[in-house]
Amino acid sequence: MNPPRRKSPQDFLELVERGRRGRLKLYLGFAAGVGKTWRMLEEAHALRRRGVDVVGALVETHGRAETAELIGDLEVVPRRKLEYRGVTVEELDLAAVLARRPQVALVDEIPHTNAPGAKNRKRWQDVLDLLEAGINVIGALNVQHLDSLNDLIARNTGVTVRETVPDAFLEQADQVVNLDLAVEDLLERLKAGKIYPAEKVSWALEHFFREGNLATLRELSLREVAESLDRTAAASREARQQPQRRAGKVMVCMSSDPPRAATLLRRGSRMAGRLATDWYVVYVETPREGPTRIDAEVQRHLLANVEKARELGAEVVRLKASDPVTALLDFARAHGVSDLIAGRSSEARWRQLLGISVLGRLLAGSAGLDLHVISFEDEEPRP
Repeated sequence: MNPPRRKSPQDFLELVERGRRGRLKLYLGFAAGVGKTWRMLEEAHALRRRGVDVVGALVETHGRAETAELIGDLEVVPRRKLEYRGVTVEELDLAAVLARRPQVALVDEIPHTNAPGAKNRKRWQDVLDLLEAGINVIGALNVQHLDSLNDLIARNTGVTVRETVPDAFLEQADQVVNLDLAVEDLLERLKAGKIYPAEKVSWALEHFFREGNLATLRELSLREVAESLDRTAAASREARQQPQRRAGKVMVCMSSDPPRAATLLRRGSRMAGRLATDWYVVYVETPREGPTRIDAEVQRHLLANVEKARELGAEVVRLKASDPVTALLDFARAHGVSDLIAGRSSEARWRQLLGISVLGRLLAGSAGLDLHVISFEDEEPRP
């Protein structure tokens, strides 16, 4: 049996030559050291041999001599230096890459948070700017940085990932390549000093690089790429065939101040991604929660939740009604929603304000809709 054909640089080149907006290819791994940067650099050199103008917009070697050597004569755009709290920080120089305007730019460590003073808060937003300018991007990230997996990874590994990328960003990728490696081989690389300096190896083995953690992350990475391939195949079938009935949209029902809003929003993002459909976050403003009557702290949390929902790719809708249940159900049916998501912890807020069981009435009135009630008993609430 012949091994599966490895994607060649020509395959990505075919995508590059279509359309004006830049194309995005992502190398997805499950941990540091699986070879994401190495494979990006290999592909960059292969594309250059075919006459493609490629630059390293941001290549992170992590002090690995072999990776630094592989850069070779590849053009690398100098990083922008920013002063932050008395320390000089080097960031991707977005303006310089846009001015250089290569055909393809390599961008490593996409979940990175930029230092204050940069145009964008996150590096994935820099990538979107490059794509909008017609520059094609080959990038890299690890699966644990996907926002919708944040709670799942924290529960299963005990590690809270602070820097995240919205799932909507991954869904924009034209190609997603999973870099798989046996857990045993990755641990051997770690112990041999090929991932971190010798003084950090023991700490890594006791924390993130525990064998159980790596096995969980590897499984998630494989599953994520499989779902990405399913979405791509479904989109391709839709383009070739007559219009077929698509999955309905997903809708998250959000109260003004749910204590676990981030988790609720991630569930909505995850479900919409699996169904390859759009999703809404709907908040009903009751007369008691008008702008002049709502508590300032609640208002601050509400605005933060709205921003988070938009970052995750949702369309946020604010309805005004004295009866939130009727408003939510009417909106769902008018906008092709098939799946409603509500958090059990939101019920206390609704009862406090309205004296009614919103979840009970949603269940009673949701004929023809699937209602998903999310429990958070084993998760930490918002501080």
